[in-house]
Amino acid sequence: MRLLVYSLDNLLRKIEGVFTFQDDPRCLFRLQVSKAPHPMRFPSLEVAAGETVLVLHLWNEHVPAMPVAGPDLAWAARVWRLLVGSLEDLAYHIQGDTRLRQIPVLYGVTILPSPGEDSAGARLLRQLGFVVCPHCHPWGRFGVFWENLYTWGLMWTFNPASLHSRRFNSLRRYEIWMPTRDFIARYTLKQAEQHSNVGDRMKA
Repeated sequence: MRLLVYSLDNLLRKIEGVFTFQDDPRCLFRLQVSKAPHPMRFPSLEVAAGETVLVLHLWNEHVPAMPVAGPDLAWAARVWRLLVGSLEDLAYHIQGDTRLRQIPVLYGVTILPSPGEDSAGARLLRQLGFVVCPHCHPWGRFGVFWENLYTWGLMWTFNPASLHSRRFNSLRRYEIWMPTRDFIARYTLKQAEQHSNVGDRMKA
């Protein structure tokens, strides 16, 4: 059954044009060039419905397996390091890719550990610089059901321990957005500061 889910996921990625930007087991994201599902406004940018967006897809095979007893501090710290590192690598990749750099905004859809725009998961995403808002499936409840079924299958296949505290009907999706210019500025600067700090420590 897991092989079937894996094969279906692989097929859907090919159909949707999802691609990798680096071959690194520590990378947590794949990418897709798609269209904005609805208008979105930022202080420095307005995105029209149908405008090109760069979509972030979680690379399920690379997400560290959650402990059987549930998430602990060591697991959370590891995921956080991989998450930030992946975003930094992506920022440098976009900066060096003319086609991707011209796409005005990054976008993604994710399931938070606990639902709600004020939940810990939503606050974490905002800490990373993303705007977080509820996702409405264009097919309504029918689309939500099949999307939940697919997501449940992925979680069962790649990280089964993550299902222990979840219920099928409680899965709620949220959109994440960030203007590309803001993303590059935020994460190339962060990496440059880290490299500078390492250099200063080596000189000391």
